[in-house]
Amino acid sequence: MNPSNDDQELRQITIEPGFLDRHPANVLYASGATRVLCTATLNPGVPPFLEGRGKGWCTAEYSLLPGSTSPRNGRERGKLSGRTQEIQRLIGRSLRGILELEALAGFTLQLDCDVLQADGGTRTASINGAYIATQLAVKRALEKKKIERSPIREAVAAVSVGMVDGRFVLDLDYKDDSRADVDLNVVMTRSDRILEVQGTAEREPFSRTDLDRLLDVASAGIQKILTRCDVALAGG
Repeated sequence: MNPSNDDQELRQITIEPGFLDRHPANVLYASGATRVLCTATLNPGVPPFLEGRGKGWCTAEYSLLPGSTSPRNGRERGKLSGRTQEIQRLIGRSLRGILELEALAGFTLQLDCDVLQADGGTRTASINGAYIATQLAVKRALEKKKIERSPIREAVAAVSVGMVDGRFVLDLDYKDDSRADVDLNVVMTRSDRILEVQGTAEREPFSRTDLDRLLDVASAGIQKILTRCDVALAGG
């Protein structure tokens, strides 16, 4: 079955930089009904394994707030779930993949992504929001001369894509994600280079041809997301 144009449309994206008054690098990123509040903080110091190496670091924390799901999602205190740890690492890897860590020497970029409402794609929305927050944090650090040059080498974004009832669907919400035969999360740079692909066949294996098609759909979606990020960062 050939996919319709509607299958390859992104959900409505809303980007609100400066959503918070008391943090200089924050954004509320919404994709459909999924809403994630992301902040980026540049803190002095690096992990012990980087001390004396002339590099900085980037790490992330992710959480689903209790009211983000129904039924209520319990707070994770002390021990994080495997899912939370996996998503945190994904966000950190995705942003480190576009950063020149030498330009952050002596600093750790702390990313915090809190899901206010979940309807599929929380990890991809978190990466997109974290990228915008990183841009805001870097701009402020340059203005205050905390760093000498921008560590951001390239733009990055992420999106989900899947096969649902034989259709290739972009930016899956929870309803589509829960019944998808194939589900991928794709992280790419503006130059179409892949940082990460997380993919699963829920029932039957899928073909290499299907994978290539899914990546093409994801790539087109990511370029549109980056255009929206550019507009938001430009104040539009």
